[in-house]
Amino acid sequence: MSSPTTTPRRRHVLDLDDWSADELRTLLTIATQMKDVLERPVKQVPTLRGKIVVNMFWEDSTRTRSSFELAAKALSANVLSLGAKDTSVKKGESLVDTVRTVQALGADYIVMRHGQSGSPYLVAQHFRGSVINGGDGRHAHPSQALLDLFTMHERLGELADKKVVIVGDILHSRVARSNLWALTTMGAKVVVCGPPTLIGPAKYWQSTWPNVEISHSLDQAAEGADVLMALRLQHERMEGGLLPSLREYSRRFGLNATRVASANSNVIVMHPGPMNEGVEIMPDVATGPHSVIETQITNGVAMRMALFYYLATGSEQV
Repeated sequence: MSSPTTTPRRRHVLDLDDWSADELRTLLTIATQMKDVLERPVKQVPTLRGKIVVNMFWEDSTRTRSSFELAAKALSANVLSLGAKDTSVKKGESLVDTVRTVQALGADYIVMRHGQSGSPYLVAQHFRGSVINGGDGRHAHPSQALLDLFTMHERLGELADKKVVIVGDILHSRVARSNLWALTTMGAKVVVCGPPTLIGPAKYWQSTWPNVEISHSLDQAAEGADVLMALRLQHERMEGGLLPSLREYSRRFGLNATRVASANSNVIVMHPGPMNEGVEIMPDVATGPHSVIETQITNGVAMRMALFYYLATGSEQV
């Protein structure tokens, strides 16, 4: 086991824009060890014993909320899960007031999902403990990007110069943004692909990530890819006039067997979920030999355990 890292301990995980490659590698190391913990007969370690983790999810969630809860419990924390309907928000209580209430109850960690971009940053200003962003508006979803990174690293090793294609509604995707930070920091060659209406101006992306390639042809982008990641297409994009039809979108940008076959032979197929099978990804691809979608879900618990552990200790030594 290597010695503990010397990186200053972080207090929050709000996005990945200021994370170094060394920090990301540390998280990958911890997540590997946490996955080993989850394969034991007793899937628990005492790192957060006596600590209180509050899941504040103001948006519906299955995978993120449940995996954070399982991760905290696997580290022996006490866990309280709250949705907007479980609080006094409907009575006019502000987000800051809710945080103050949770803090007065003794919370040490808040994991939050909110429809308003930037809301975790506001909470971090008023909470004495640690805040982990579970997704805020169109801005960021760091834990999803980290579990994606972990899954890629498990299958492909070092990601430097690996070709990663992210296809779908890039413009509105917090998953895409956080993945761009993680992947470019690790040296991957990233291609974002989709119709112009769901990507927007290239200069918007390349002003922040100058090495990211923009493509409007999945047939071309998929050639030689090491990773093909489809994003969920929200039906309101069609209702808003951004797409002619779901059938047309699927024809041009759906992950099908032909496009997978044009990628590298060891390509992995990913999706953050939930999926619209038959739209952005075909059923035979979603469950095919190249798919690691179920592994992403499993790895989500391990990586979220790693995040809690890293915030608690600042170390990669478990």
